[in-house]
Amino acid sequence: MTKLSNVKGRITYISSHAKQENLYAVYETTERKFWRELAKCNQEEFVKSGTEGKCIEARELIIALPESFTEFQPDRLLQLFTNHFKQNYGTECIAALHHNKRKTNYHIHLIFAERKLLDEPIIKIASRNMFYDENGKHVRTKKEILGEDGEIREGCSIVKKGEVYEKKLFTAKDERFKSNSFLDEVKHSYTDLINIYVQDEKQKLQVFERGSVYLATKKIGKNNPKAQEIEADNQKRREWNRAVDMALISGVPEPKIMEVKRKEITEPIRESIARRGNRPRLFSRIVTVAVEALEFLIASVLFKKPREVPNQTEQTKTEHPEYVAENSMAVVKTTKEEKAEPEQPKMTRLASKYPKLFKVNKELEEQNSAIQKKQKQLSAKKKELSEVKGWFKGRKKKELQNEIDELKSQIRDMKDYLPRIVQKIEYRSVQEFLKDFKASQTEYSQYRTAIEKWKKETGKEPVAHGIRAKLAEKKQEIQNEQKNKQHTHSQNKDRGAR
Repeated sequence: MTKLSNVKGRITYISSHAKQENLYAVYETTERKFWRELAKCNQEEFVKSGTEGKCIEARELIIALPESFTEFQPDRLLQLFTNHFKQNYGTECIAALHHNKRKTNYHIHLIFAERKLLDEPIIKIASRNMFYDENGKHVRTKKEILGEDGEIREGCSIVKKGEVYEKKLFTAKDERFKSNSFLDEVKHSYTDLINIYVQDEKQKLQVFERGSVYLATKKIGKNNPKAQEIEADNQKRREWNRAVDMALISGVPEPKIMEVKRKEITEPIRESIARRGNRPRLFSRIVTVAVEALEFLIASVLFKKPREVPNQTEQTKTEHPEYVAENSMAVVKTTKEEKAEPEQPKMTRLASKYPKLFKVNKELEEQNSAIQKKQKQLSAKKKELSEVKGWFKGRKKKELQNEIDELKSQIRDMKDYLPRIVQKIEYRSVQEFLKDFKASQTEYSQYRTAIEKWKKETGKEPVAHGIRAKLAEKKQEIQNEQKNKQHTHSQNKDRGAR
């Protein structure tokens, strides 16, 4: 999103075929004179406020689209995206659909107003002569705008009785467009809209959450002169994200991870930029230290875990009989009304996913343990290398260094596999998966408690309600029908024999 100080010029630029090589469509929700009046209003209000700098006449969003959207009719596509914004925020818009010169970036420029037209214009008429000084400020008497020669000073003005001295067509600016949360809100809104029309599930988009435990990587455009620098930056960001996945699987609480991120990344980078400007090499060092701090936190949590935390894996193994996986009913509930026999508790949708999520979580933990073992091997090799001394140990050093490099590569690949484990069941990150897994574990536990209570009260065994149970029941019905038919057929044969 950008602020526009010359909205009329910008509209001409984005909507002109003479200025745009690949302009496919232009869509407007109102007449062009609206923007002229809006610019005039904003400039007048800016002068009155006495604020320094440039007047903001409107704002512009640039919306990147998937290249597959070129298959849609441009006019209808642009109309859909523009009306989506107007419907959500109630402001007038003008938009243009473009491609860059190389036709690798399909995008929309959407200009929107921060003010709305009033239902009825406010027009004020002077009941007497009104005097204004060079700054446009209203003064009481004519003397205050006269010079030493008795003439009206340059820049001063008089509005005569009966003339319009103020005409208000627009509301005040909507403050929400200035808030930090607005852009995030629009990103989510348009991402959801785009994903509706994306055919391939793998190409669906997601918005990187502000305040996430992860670090966002940067997109590298074609022929970007800083491509190598950005890629190096992205490598360090991925290194942090890999460490975050391991921390989450190891049981490090998210607030602790956020604390490490804030103290070791956010604050040092802010201080570094304030002192020395933007230096990519310093960023790399900062993230390296942060990863080490997070890995130390992981080690401390894993050291305490066997003593303080019961083995949940062993507990839960005995807690899901086969019929649990079958149950997919909607709400956990026990009847509060007095009945002769209580109704069997029903399982929530998330609780019914627990057996599947449990298996995935087990795979994550096994992969995490394997990575921890590799990291111990790496530490041992590094220690061994540091202890090799002497001029004639070059060959030994080289061998150890090759082993260290190989272990580093293996560990990196193993860490990269962690998010792929959850992506196989359509989760975008380990964090997102673990959130659902913990919730399903809680709901499943509540269901088990409710079932045990129901069994004691009724003396019955729970009946499966899931899809597999219904299929099994249907299969049994079909088999019984076939047996009955065979029995009837054999009886008819016996009668015929007689």
